[in-house]
Amino acid sequence: MHADLSRSTFRPERHYSAVLAQQGRVQLDADLNEQAAIQLHQARTLAADLIGRHGGPGGGHRRVPGFRIEYVGGKLDIDTLHIHGGRYYVDGILCDADRPAPGTPVPDEGAVEQPPAQPDHWNYWDQPDGFRDPQNPGDRLPSPARSPFVVYLKVWERAVCAAEDPSLREVALGAALPDTAVRAKVVWQVLPLTLTALGIEDGEPSPEAVREAFETWADAQAAPSARLAARSERPEHADEDPCLVRPDARYRGPENQLYRVEVHAAGEAKDATFKWSRENGSVVFPVDELDGTWVQLATLGLDTKLDLEVGDHVEFTDTAYASRLEALPLLRVEELDLPGRRVRLSAEPDPHVGRLPHLHPFLRRWDHHEGPRQKGRTTALKGGAVPVAEGEWLPLEDGVEVYFAKGGSYRTGDHWLIPARTATGSVEWPTDAARRPLLGAPAGIGRHFAPLALVRGEGSTVDLRYAFGPLGAQVPAADQASLDAEALAAREEQAAEADPSGGRSQTTAAAEAAVEGDE
Repeated sequence: MHADLSRSTFRPERHYSAVLAQQGRVQLDADLNEQAAIQLHQARTLAADLIGRHGGPGGGHRRVPGFRIEYVGGKLDIDTLHIHGGRYYVDGILCDADRPAPGTPVPDEGAVEQPPAQPDHWNYWDQPDGFRDPQNPGDRLPSPARSPFVVYLKVWERAVCAAEDPSLREVALGAALPDTAVRAKVVWQVLPLTLTALGIEDGEPSPEAVREAFETWADAQAAPSARLAARSERPEHADEDPCLVRPDARYRGPENQLYRVEVHAAGEAKDATFKWSRENGSVVFPVDELDGTWVQLATLGLDTKLDLEVGDHVEFTDTAYASRLEALPLLRVEELDLPGRRVRLSAEPDPHVGRLPHLHPFLRRWDHHEGPRQKGRTTALKGGAVPVAEGEWLPLEDGVEVYFAKGGSYRTGDHWLIPARTATGSVEWPTDAARRPLLGAPAGIGRHFAPLALVRGEGSTVDLRYAFGPLGAQVPAADQASLDAEALAAREEQAAEADPSGGRSQTTAAAEAAVEGDE
C-alpha cells in the first residue's frame, strides 16, 4: 500500500489474534493497522475454508452467484462481455459485481424528469476497475470463432489516497493540513485468457479439464519468484558526515524512514527495473492540467521534505493506469515554478494517461536519482528506473542496501518494505542466527484468480463458477408423539424441582444419604 506508514507489523505466522491497547501508551498507526489486518485475515481465511478457492452464494431465486458471463459478438460494434451482478468470493475475498443505481437529481421547476436509464450489469469495456481501451488491440477479446477462450476474474488490492478520491479529504481541516487515512480497495477485473496460455491443445475441452489447467496456471501466476534481502552498512564517507547520527551507526539517515523498493518494469533480471522511495511511495501531487511537458499541480508539498526538487523522478499516472499495473517511463523534474504550482518534466507523458480529469491524474515522487555504483562507475537508469542486478548488494542511500536473489522473475507492483531507525542506526530486517539477512518474498501485491466461463461463441458459454448454498435451514415441524414426550419431560422436571426427595419420606431419604456417606 502506498501510504505514509511508520511500518507494517502484521505477520500471519505469529498467530496473533488481537492488538490490545495499554493505558498511558503512545498509539501508533502500525498497531491500528495490524488489528485491521488480523481481523481481515481471520475473516478471509474462514470464508476460504468454508467456500473453497472460489464460489458464490446460490440456492434460491434471490441467491445467485455473481459474475455470470454472457458473450455478445460485435455486429456493428466491437465484441464485449456482459458481467451480471451478484457476489463472488476468491480466496475468501468478497467481490461485488452489482452496479450501483444512478442517483435521481431534483427536477427543474415545471419539468418532468425521468430517471436516467442504465443497464443492470457491467460490460467488458466499462467494468469499474478494468479500464480496457477499445482502441488498444491488446485489450480486445479473442475471437471464439477461431478458438474458445476462458474468461477469468483477477482480484487484488491497492491503496487509494485523497489524490485519487478527493471525497476522502475532510475540507474542514483546510488545504494546509495533510490528508487523513487512505483506503484499501479490492480491485476485480474480468479478463480473457486463451486456451494456449493454459496449455490446452484440445479445441473442445471439458469444463473439468479447463478448471484443472486454470488452477495450474493460477498457482504459477500467484506465486512470486523474486526474493530480496536488505541490510544497513556504514558507508565509506560516513566520517565526512556531520554529527547528526551516532558515529557507529550503519544507517546514516537523520530521520526514521520506511523504504519501499518496488518493481517497475517486469520480466527477467536483464529486463526488469525497480524504483524506491524513503516515504513508502506516499508523496503524491494531484494534477489540475497538463500542457505538453508542463504540469499544473493542485497543491504543493507540505514542507521541503515532502515537496519536489529539480532532478526528482516522478511517475505521471492516473486511476486507470494504477489499476492496470503497467509500467510507464519515469520522468525527471527539469524546472519548478513554485508560485504558479507548475512543474516541467523531461518529456511529455504518455498520451493515454492523465488526459481525463475524472480519472484523477497525479504525480508520484520516487527518491532514486541514479543507478547504484558497480565496478567503480554508476549504472545508467533505464526508463527512469534502476536496472535490477542480481547476486550483489546494491546501495540505495545512507547505508541502506538491497540484494536481489538470482533467478528471479519480476512483476510490476511487487514491493518490499524496509523500516530504517535512527535509534538503532540500522534497518529492521529478519536475519538468521549468524545475523545474515534472510531473503524474503514481496510484501505485495497478492494476486488471486478464479475461472468464470469458457466462451465458445455467442449463446454458447460454459459456466465455470462454483456455488454454495445457505447453511441455515427450516426447522422441521414436530409430530404429536414428540410434543407429548416433550411435555412429559417438562412435568417430571418441575416435579423433581418441587420435591428433591422424589416422594420418599424424610427418614428414608436421610438413611439413604447416611449409607452413601459410609460408602
